[in-house]
Amino acid sequence: MKRLILSLALLTALAVRAQTLTLDEAQQAARQNYPAIRQQTLTAQMTTLGVADIQTGWLPQLSAMAQATLQSDVTQWPDAMQTMLGQLGIDVPGMRKDQYRIGIELNQRVWDGGRAREQKRITRLQGEVEQAETDVTLYQVADRVNRLYFGILLLDEQLQLNADWQALLAANLQRLEAMLRGGTAAQGDVSAMQAERLGAVQQATELEATKQGLRRMLALLCGVDTLPQLVKPEARSVVETTDNHRPELLLIDKQLQLADAEQRALNARLLPRLSVFAQGFYGYPGYNMFESMMRHDWTLNGMVGARLTWDIGALYTRRSDLARLNLKRSLYGVRRDVFLLNSAVTQASQQAGISKYRRLMEQDDQIIALRTQVRQTAESKLRNGIIDVNGLLQELTRENSAKTQRMVHELSMLQEIYNLKYTMNN
Repeated sequence: MKRLILSLALLTALAVRAQTLTLDEAQQAARQNYPAIRQQTLTAQMTTLGVADIQTGWLPQLSAMAQATLQSDVTQWPDAMQTMLGQLGIDVPGMRKDQYRIGIELNQRVWDGGRAREQKRITRLQGEVEQAETDVTLYQVADRVNRLYFGILLLDEQLQLNADWQALLAANLQRLEAMLRGGTAAQGDVSAMQAERLGAVQQATELEATKQGLRRMLALLCGVDTLPQLVKPEARSVVETTDNHRPELLLIDKQLQLADAEQRALNARLLPRLSVFAQGFYGYPGYNMFESMMRHDWTLNGMVGARLTWDIGALYTRRSDLARLNLKRSLYGVRRDVFLLNSAVTQASQQAGISKYRRLMEQDDQIIALRTQVRQTAESKLRNGIIDVNGLLQELTRENSAKTQRMVHELSMLQEIYNLKYTMNN
């Protein structure tokens, strides 16, 4: 139901935004659609059931038993006593070797040294560890969404540049055709421009096919049939920071807390347990042994009491258990250090990449302005017969390459910014 509500909310948001999709919305939709998210609900339910099962240990425990035995020997009157009773005319058959008992016992835990409390804490932390592992898996989906999203945006920009490129080629082709009719251009010049334009059309076909493939992949991740128009993110919407809030670190924190809870459980195992009980049975012999030796009738019997138990078996493995927990803590600490180091290296690389692309974009703007001037000059020279069409095509290609490079640098910078956001979970 929660997933359905979120999906409907996403669809409503998309309708309001006139069928557009932002990167954050795509990541949220992919997260909600990813099958692993169902593990969170199942894990929470299993944790609740586990805690409830442990809590039942404080309820009165009732057990029933039935027993039949045949003994090699039983309690008997001393021979002198039997002789004396026989002289008095009292028949003492003695206790039978076949004995029977049907009964129940009721136990109530009073104090268990904290075993149940620590076991509940362990169960909850185990559930939190599983939830954190699921969060790590779901968080990795964001990286896949980032790659597909920016890949589609890059292809959108390339298709737009390709359309501009085709329009520019078409305009020059019209000029050449007019010059051909006026006798100032050759058919070969027109054919060269036509071939260049067809090459641009072919490139657009290839770019469109690749784009549709990426859009289909992103639609499958988001759980929608048709992917809306993607919105190009803005660089100023991302805050660069050194704080790290990755779910991998939360997972390590939960694992360390679980190790601490396991150590407290080890300490609780060293303490005694106190309980009260009541038991009763119907059978033979009863608690009155003398009566059972005189008569072989089944009787009702019962007792109540308190029981203190102290199991010292935990002492035998305590040293190895503590060593194992300390090794687990050390292992988690190493994992944390490795992750933080890798994150710091990745963060430094991404920040350097962002700065690099910003500088390159400033240079790209200057290059594009110069290339546009050169291209316009080449068009004028072609009209005046100073250069041939190949010279113009070279300048057209160089200008288009400069614009493409500018677009690639801009999207690469945006992707690096969002990769940095992913690295730091900001």
